[in-house]
This record gives sequence, C-alpha cells and structure tokens, in this order.
Amino acid sequence: MTPLRSWLFIPGDSEKKLGKVDACCADAVILDLEDSVAAANKPAGRALVAAFVGERPRGTRASQLWVRINPFDSGLTLDDLVAVVGAAPDGIMLPKCDGPDDIRRLSHYLDALEAQAGVAPGSIKIVPVATETAAAPFTLGAYAGAGLDRLLGLTWGAEDLSAALGASSNLDPAGGWALTYRLVRSLTLLGAKAAGVQAIDTLYVDFRDEAGLRDSSRAARAEGFTGRLAIHPAQVAAINASFMPSPEEIAHAQRIVAGFAAAPGVGTVGLDGRMVDLPHLKQAESLLALAAAYTR
Repeated sequence: MTPLRSWLFIPGDSEKKLGKVDACCADAVILDLEDSVAAANKPAGRALVAAFVGERPRGTRASQLWVRINPFDSGLTLDDLVAVVGAAPDGIMLPKCDGPDDIRRLSHYLDALEAQAGVAPGSIKIVPVATETAAAPFTLGAYAGAGLDRLLGLTWGAEDLSAALGASSNLDPAGGWALTYRLVRSLTLLGAKAAGVQAIDTLYVDFRDEAGLRDSSRAARAEGFTGRLAIHPAQVAAINASFMPSPEEIAHAQRIVAGFAAAPGVGTVGLDGRMVDLPHLKQAESLLALAAAYTR
C-alpha cells in the first residue's frame, strides 16, 4: 500500500477535537485512549471513539482511523479492544511494546474479536511504538521474518523511553536527540526496512516551528522514513509535503530511467558527467512509483 505520511494524534475523549478530524487532511488519525486521556475519562473515551469510528465505515473515511490503546501492563488493553474492534478501525497502535511477541499477543486478541464482531479477518493492522521500554530496542531486528501479517509499520518514541531509563533529558547539549535516542531511531528505521513495513518517525514537539518541522521531515525521508507522527493539525500539511518527492527529485529520477531505457542491457549509464548503476535505477523507479501513488 502507499505509505501513510502523516499520523495525527487526537485525544479520544474530546468531542471538540474529534469534530475536526474529517477536515484535517492527515493520511492517518490516531484516536488516543492512552496518554492524552485521564484514567477517569477512559470509559467515556472508549465509547466516544467506538461511535466516531463506527459512524465512518471503511471506504467513506477522509483519513485512516487508528486507535492507540493502553499498554499490556496497564490492565486496560482488553477493555479498549472490546470497545473499538466492532467499529472496524483501520489499525491499532500498541504503546510500550517489548517486541514481536507482544504483536502476536495483540493479533490473537484481534483474531477473536474480529470474528465475534463480524469484522473482516486480519483487516485491522498494527503499528507498535517499538522503543518505549529498555528491553524493546534489543528486539527491533526480530520483526523481520516473524510472520506478523498485521504489522504495517514501526514507530519510535523518546518520552516514555527516557522515563523508563530514569533520564533527566533525552536531548544533547545542542538540543538534538541524545545518543541513546539517535540509536533507537536508527534501529527503528533498520528494523522496519528489514521487516518490509513502513518506518514512521516520531513527533516534532514544537508545532509552531513549521520550518524546523519541514527540514526535519525532509531529512527523515532522505534517510528512508516513510512518514511521521504529528501532535497538532497545523503539522499535517508540512509533513505530507515533506514526505513526497520534490519536482527536482522526480525530474532527476525520470532522467535516470530514460537513460537506462535508451541503453537496454547495460549496467551503468552516464548522467551529468557521473556514472549511475542499477541500484540508482531501482531507487529512481521506487521514487517515481511513490510520486505516482500520492498523486492518484
């Protein structure tokens, strides 16, 4: 499927904010039942999310509708799933995931609940926040070959990891990610690519800094990330634009493809005084396919 560029969090217990979802233009909206919902509001939040999703059947949704449930150690996971699965959300985001075994466990719950609710088997996908515990980063390579049919992507988070580590900050003195968080970010990218799923960068905290968000998102796409989390609707347009190939990139890719088409059977062609080879052709073809998918 076409990668989902923008993943916008919306508190699941806020009718006001839910009312803005249909016009937000995010590729995916994550209706949150975890951190943004106080414990006393979680039952009401579940009911509100289930009704909201259920009123928007698949095929009519302006954005994909995902639900971030509470983690396994909260004791609330099954309550969340029982409430929302019958509405057929596009996917479930699992926080504080320790590794592939947690995805298998969640998949088994979804198998049973989809069958009970008459939802198409396997149609609810899963994205874990795959770095929020101290153990989780050591399992990122294990998603590859794990046979997790529901797994659509991997994303990472810094805030809960820093809390798990007892860290006073997750930033370095210059204001960028500290080494540990740069490491888990890279491992998330590698783990996602090894598993053949989408690599989703974490949120950009300062939602007022559009220029910084665009620069950060363009850099993330250049590294191989396919999208990123958003915490404010104002971030969506910048993320969507930044994770699309630029006109200059498209033109360059078209020239590479044309060069190889003009010289069938060769392994390298010259372009602007440089030699490009088959990996460059593969990259160019992928970029053009991505651009075509976003513009359909």
